[in-house]
Amino acid sequence: MKEIKLGSKVRDKVTGFVGIATARTEFLNGCIQYSVQPKVEKGNKVPEEIAVDVGSLEMIKPKKI
Repeated sequence: MKEIKLGSKVRDKVTGFVGIATARTEFLNGCIQYSVQPKVEKGNKVPEEIAVDVGSLEMIKPKKI
């Protein structure tokens, strides 16, 4: 199983949703989900975070300058 560090920028491979992994939830049945918080929208509106299964997430590597 891949390890996603909290604070990493991630993308949902199914929907393309991008954000920061802010929480990890492990259920009794073994399912692992991460809460993903997207960027703040215009007008300083904070969108809701969503929960995504670990199998659908991939870490986005930061661009080198």
